[in-house]
Amino acid sequence: MLIIVFGLVGCEQASTGFSLPVGDPTQGKDVFLSMQCLSCHEMEGFERPDGTEDKLSVTLGGKVQSLKTYAELVTSVINPSHQLAKGYALSEIQASGKSVMPVYNNIMTVEQLIDLITFLESQYELEPYTRTEYIIYR
Repeated sequence: MLIIVFGLVGCEQASTGFSLPVGDPTQGKDVFLSMQCLSCHEMEGFERPDGTEDKLSVTLGGKVQSLKTYAELVTSVINPSHQLAKGYALSEIQASGKSVMPVYNNIMTVEQLIDLITFLESQYELEPYTRTEYIIYR
């Protein structure tokens, strides 16, 4: 009987969603800059590099209509073609049906991803969510 109850509790937690561990937003900002995100994105408080002013500029941060949840934020980084940015001409943000945003999954470490998401999350007004609790063993 105890196994069944424990199993049900585990299922309930899994159905509420998943979040990455909390990262370091300062390191995330460094990842954001080193991965040259500002070559195609703009964010309040940051200047785009010279020569990128006339290129595609998808706005990040603030209160936006298309990105509302933590899961959407994580997905937009690890699978940019999953949901394309709204309010932009498709010819500007996609090629052959896929996002023009590069996929960084083979370039970025998991730690960099965690830090980047923590940084980006601090720039958005996301809907509230329950964080996954982690026990860190060292």
